[in-house]
Amino acid sequence: MSEFEHKLASAQRAVGLGKLSRRDFIQFTMAAGFTLSASQAMFATAARAAPKKGGHFKSGVGHGQTTDSLDPATWSNGFTFHFGRSLFGAPLCQVGAKNEIIPHVAESIEPSDGAKKWVFKLRKGITFHDGRTLTADDVVNTINYHIGPDAKSPAKSVLAGVDSCKADGKDTVVFTLKSGNADFPVLLTDYHLGIYPSKDGKIDFAKGIGAGPYVLKSFEPGVKLQAERNKNYFKDTWFDSVEMLSIVDVAARTNAYLSGEVHYINRADLKTIDMLKNAPDTELYNVSGSAHYSAPMQVDQKPFDKLEIRQALKWAINRQEIVDKILYGYGSPGNDVPLSGAIKYAINPEPVYTYDPDKAKSLLKKAGLDGLKVDLSASDAAFAGGVDAALLMAEHAKKAGIEINVIREPNDSYWDNVWLKKPWCLCYWGTRPAADMFLSISLAADAAWNDTHWKNPRFNELLVAARSELDEKKRAAQYAEMLQLVHDDGGQMVLAFNNYVGALSNKIGHGSFNTDLDDDGGYNWERWWMA
Repeated sequence: MSEFEHKLASAQRAVGLGKLSRRDFIQFTMAAGFTLSASQAMFATAARAAPKKGGHFKSGVGHGQTTDSLDPATWSNGFTFHFGRSLFGAPLCQVGAKNEIIPHVAESIEPSDGAKKWVFKLRKGITFHDGRTLTADDVVNTINYHIGPDAKSPAKSVLAGVDSCKADGKDTVVFTLKSGNADFPVLLTDYHLGIYPSKDGKIDFAKGIGAGPYVLKSFEPGVKLQAERNKNYFKDTWFDSVEMLSIVDVAARTNAYLSGEVHYINRADLKTIDMLKNAPDTELYNVSGSAHYSAPMQVDQKPFDKLEIRQALKWAINRQEIVDKILYGYGSPGNDVPLSGAIKYAINPEPVYTYDPDKAKSLLKKAGLDGLKVDLSASDAAFAGGVDAALLMAEHAKKAGIEINVIREPNDSYWDNVWLKKPWCLCYWGTRPAADMFLSISLAADAAWNDTHWKNPRFNELLVAARSELDEKKRAAQYAEMLQLVHDDGGQMVLAFNNYVGALSNKIGHGSFNTDLDDDGGYNWERWWMA
């Protein structure tokens, strides 16, 4: 490194630490021969490179409803999932930017007995927001809240393999599983599983007291949440305070960003993406993973109880056109399995469901029908452009002799009154970092979020077997068979894998983005900073 390169690197570090002003840095670089624009760009990059404390961060998200609560067993949308990820919640483990599992409240993790026993050593000295010390009993009581006999938490199906969870002293938790699970720590990253203080075996969640990076100050369901930095947090976090606004309407969300009301929005309106791309001081948040848009058919409800009708509908939808016209190219077509190629053990089953109205017609005839009329519940609360996607699906299906009646459902109550309730509707799934985690929560027979009501004995047998299989080749074959069953027989209609697309102000600094869920995996509150 030359003497000048060394000086430039030192100046950039000083900018990142707030020790060198914009004016002095630009004077230095221009004196060395850089143009004004190049100097300004270097300053902006250097200023964002090093995390530093301070500032109030505001985010506008495309989820949230008036029925949201602080009860972790009820969290089901893109507003509440932040609660346990990196707002006031702190789980045993987190997901890193490369989908690696990072001990969090846990300090170390040790498997034994063929991955049937897992010992978690807790970090010492962690306190809850009210000053209580986090202990192994709090972890055990939190887990039991989600998996107990009367539990209604979606995490119950995720942790279905847990036989017992016990404290071994104040700082050690021992999980015993019904069978080995090489991915078990992944399951504990589920956003419902932030650790809560407890007493007499019961957790205290009513006031949002956790051990996470922010202390809850106010929460108006369906409107906003405000929190302040937890000064006693066991890791570095950067913003002094944060505010999350529920802005379900995509136009309002876009305007909130363009007007400077918020620093970041998710679920951007891809119809008007150029407005955001060309907005001043803006970085387009564009991250691909395994998130997807789906249209689940409840297979125990007519007419979806007939396999030929489910398959006819699958061939009657032009998924590539949905990618082109709804996602504007920010995604890829689905093939009715919920795992993209980014997830280990994913396959792309044959035949690939492409648009084939004639094949759809032949399947209807096989079911004894000359045509079909069916309702599809849709809302932009399901995903941005959801209503337009449903109308496009209706146009596609006409050529197959299928009339899709699109029912426009209210945004505010969609996740409570439509999803899991109506026989055919639209849905949005964020991804999970492991195949077992996603399949367990969405397709297992007894999963709380089995939105197709699909209960295939062979699939469920394989799901349990693959969980404990340590031979990689055998495990891969088991997942391949499972995904083929979902593709051929299930009620999942995976329309498209969508990129996470939003807008982020250059006033916010960050590292590499997580791909497992939107909003940097929900860790943006903890990992981003004011540049």
